[in-house]
Amino acid sequence: MLIPVILSGGAGSRLWPISREGHPKPFMKLADGESLLLKTYRRAAAVAGSAGEILTVTNRDYYFMSKDELALAKLPQRGSFLLEPMGRNTAPAVLLAAHHVATRFGRDALMLVLPADHLIDQQARFAEAVTAASALARTGKLVTFGIVPSAPETGFGYIESGAELVGGRQVRRFVEKPDLDTARGYLDAGNFYWNSGMFCFSAGSILDEMAKHAPDVAAAAEVCWKSIGAPDGSMLEIAAESFAAVPDISIDYAVMERSSEVAVVPADMGWSDIGSWAAMRELTRPDDSDNRALSGDAIFVDSSNVYVHGDGRVVAAVGVQNLMIVDSPDALLVVHPDKAQDVKKVVAQLKKTDHDAYKLHRTVTRPWGTYTVLEEGPQFKIKRIEVKPGASLSLQMHHHRSEHWIVVSGMAKVVNGDREIFVSTNESTYIPAGHKHRLENPGVLDLVLIEVQSGAYLGEDDIVRFQDIYGRA
Repeated sequence: MLIPVILSGGAGSRLWPISREGHPKPFMKLADGESLLLKTYRRAAAVAGSAGEILTVTNRDYYFMSKDELALAKLPQRGSFLLEPMGRNTAPAVLLAAHHVATRFGRDALMLVLPADHLIDQQARFAEAVTAASALARTGKLVTFGIVPSAPETGFGYIESGAELVGGRQVRRFVEKPDLDTARGYLDAGNFYWNSGMFCFSAGSILDEMAKHAPDVAAAAEVCWKSIGAPDGSMLEIAAESFAAVPDISIDYAVMERSSEVAVVPADMGWSDIGSWAAMRELTRPDDSDNRALSGDAIFVDSSNVYVHGDGRVVAAVGVQNLMIVDSPDALLVVHPDKAQDVKKVVAQLKKTDHDAYKLHRTVTRPWGTYTVLEEGPQFKIKRIEVKPGASLSLQMHHHRSEHWIVVSGMAKVVNGDREIFVSTNESTYIPAGHKHRLENPGVLDLVLIEVQSGAYLGEDDIVRFQDIYGRA
């Protein structure tokens, strides 16, 4: 049995302003309208048995968004989730997933560990590599996938391979990101591969090798797993206190670089980790002047080697060269292609000043739908709220603001203090500060309304939840 384990975390700070902590890289939509996570689900399902399971390890905040993407994939496999209260790197995530798989399917069940933010163009070659990796994993090997390098890339770690094995090669060593001259040497040598961060092994093998080479990590993860309980549902929340005690370390450092049982399957499958805007740029075809546009309206005049990622507005580049322009409703990024890796420094500065732009978009996804901030100023904020059919906001109260709801389309069921009322299209209701209230969509179509907030403080943390069907109270 092969169980895909999808690791979906990380803010993707080098892809700001589209990727943010509240809506990170796995949920970014590509030109075809599909997210990286959705593509990962489909890719994983295609190589796994239909009677099995797909396990997603992600942050608690991303559960409902991940669940929506899984539903879009319409897979035959059962979907289940391990929810982290905080990020602790890949070793704790893989270990807890291994305990989950061993408990449900036995220690011999194979795990196919896949990051949720990679893109693979060649599904057939990916499937061939998984078949070879599975055969090696059944012999007790910890298998990693090495990408055949197409250039002397300095942004990836490398794997040096040794003796040949059936379907792969023994791993001689892992190498950190090299400088350009060293990378050229690796390319010429012919036995170095890019480290993809994808793995295949049995649940028992990774648990045993981790206990051997990183016993402190393995012991802390086992304590954490025992605090969760039996995996009898589709969603398990990891306890914060015990998870915080697990060392923050990658699976590479914890075990892959230490074990003698590591093999690599070389693969040329059109792989990209979409790690920066430079990588996103390569997904689009250039015009005769090497200009590219992934989305939105872009106009190029006397310009060359310019990339535009727009979001509804016209972006015009006139008389410029060697630029990447990323436009979003509330933030604009202009960066030289050679400095694509430094975009994360922008996010670091935003965090220092606690600016919302490092975390949230103007449009924010919630379990019940979305809200978009249309305008805000001193003591007022205007939002467009969209509630999915059958969905409901929490029963809540605000200390510092009142709200006026105007229904644009659909029917709203509203709890307003002691009253329960229905508000139709072109009707409105007023919620004073201090009143308990709830908004629900009882219909079969999306509910759209405009919310006007007024008060001395309009922060999103001015919410007291009393009841919530999504477990946030």
